[in-house]
Amino acid sequence: MLETSARLLRLLALLQTPRDWTGAELAERLRVSGRTVRADVERLRSLGYPVLATRGSAGGYRLGAGASMPPLLLDDEEAVAVAVGLRTAAGGVAGNAEASLRALAKLEQVMPSRLRHRVNTLQTYTVPVPSDRPGPAVVPEVLTALAAACRAHERLRFDYTTHAGEAVRREVEPYRLVTWGRRWYLLAFDLDRADWRTFRVDRLTPRVPTGPRFTPRDLPDGDVADYVSGRVSAAAWRYRARVTVHAPAEVVADRISAAVGTVEAVDADTCVLHTGADTVETLAVYLGLLNADFVVTEPPELVAHLRTLAARYAASTS
Repeated sequence: MLETSARLLRLLALLQTPRDWTGAELAERLRVSGRTVRADVERLRSLGYPVLATRGSAGGYRLGAGASMPPLLLDDEEAVAVAVGLRTAAGGVAGNAEASLRALAKLEQVMPSRLRHRVNTLQTYTVPVPSDRPGPAVVPEVLTALAAACRAHERLRFDYTTHAGEAVRREVEPYRLVTWGRRWYLLAFDLDRADWRTFRVDRLTPRVPTGPRFTPRDLPDGDVADYVSGRVSAAAWRYRARVTVHAPAEVVADRISAAVGTVEAVDADTCVLHTGADTVETLAVYLGLLNADFVVTEPPELVAHLRTLAARYAASTS
C-alpha cells in the first residue's frame, strides 16, 4: 500500500508539469507496466484529480483544471522559489500581502527543514528598502476581469477617473496588463479616440457584461513594457523639463532608463531630453547623472533649484 501511494504521488508530480505524457513515458518513469499506469490514473480520478487523456500518436495524459485546488507537488527549487516569492509579494494588489502570508505559513509548515533553512537564511540576510510612497492598491477581481478580457479579445467598457479628476466612460479593446513602478496599467486601443491609450487600473471600474469579440491589432511596440513606461511616466510627473544635452542621443539614452524620459536627437553631438519627476530635486539628480553639459530653460522651479545647487557646490570648494 505504501508503495502504491508513493507511486501515485510520483505520477501526480509528473502530470502537474505543463506537458502531455504518453502511457509508455509514464510507465518508464515509474518503472511499471502500462496496465499499472492506467490503473493509477483511474485511482487519481477517483480521488478527484481531473486527469485528461487524448488518443492517437500525439495523445497522452495531462492534469486538467479542477473545481478546487488539488495538493501541489513541488521539487526543492520550485518550493524555495514559491516561498521567496510569497515573502516579497505585494505588487499593489489589495489583500495580496495578507494572502501571501497565509499561503507562506501553509507552505513552510510542510517544507522539509533543509528547505526552511534556505528560505529563512535568505530572508534573514535580505533587507528590503521600504517605500515612503506606496502605490494605490488595485482590487484582485478587477485585475482578473481585465486579464480575462485581454485573453478572450473582448471589448471592455469601464468608468474611469482621469488624472484631472474627471469621471468619464471608455470603451476599448484591451491587450495587456503592465505593472510599472508601484502601479498597474492597462494597455488598450481606445475606440472613441482611434488610438492606443494606457489606463491606470486603480482608477477604472469595469462594466459588465463585456462587449463583443474583436480581431486583435498589431501591438504599437514590440516591447510593451518599454512602450507603457514611456507613456505613463510623463502623465504621472508633477514637473516636466525639456533639456538640451551636448552629447550624442545614443550616449544619453544609454545613461538613463525609459522611466526617466525620452531622448530626441538634434544632430550628431546634441540631443533633447524630455524628462520629469515629482520633485525638482529628483530632476537635478537625473541631470547630474548625464555626465555631460546641458541647458535647462524650464520649468522655472528647476532652473532656480539648479542655481541654488551651483552656488552650494561652488561654496563647498572655495
